[in-house]
Amino acid sequence: MNQSRLVMLAMAGSAALFLSALGFQYLADLAPCKMCYWQRYPHVTAILCGFGFFIMKHPLALWLGAASALATATIGMYHAGVERGVWQGPTSCTSQSIDGLSTEELLAQIMAAPMVRCDDIAWELLGLSMAGWNAVASLSLMVIWLWASKLWTQR
Repeated sequence: MNQSRLVMLAMAGSAALFLSALGFQYLADLAPCKMCYWQRYPHVTAILCGFGFFIMKHPLALWLGAASALATATIGMYHAGVERGVWQGPTSCTSQSIDGLSTEELLAQIMAAPMVRCDDIAWELLGLSMAGWNAVASLSLMVIWLWASKLWTQR
């Protein structure tokens, strides 16, 4: 497989994982937790690295794509460990902006917001949660990025 196809495959993989997360959120009505959001950002970065590679043809984009895939895989493994009770997750929470809200509006926003804990498994398949599947898939994407970078060095 040539380098361009590998980069396209890695980009498509990150796009599929990102769109799947959005699908679970908006179509399946599974509200994401804080760490679910953390896992999304590196996928966007990996996609941008792919575009950057096609524009600049620089091997750094390949390494950054691999690093992005490794980052989201690492967060996914950490999140899966939190879900399984292997270690403790973040104790802080996130919320929407409260600027300009009255006390009543703020209370209504708090009461309407879904309570999403990082240690709850919202969805599972074959014993792996979404975070676990993200880790497995993202490690595979990292290998694809590294394979593409190896082809660069063989030029």
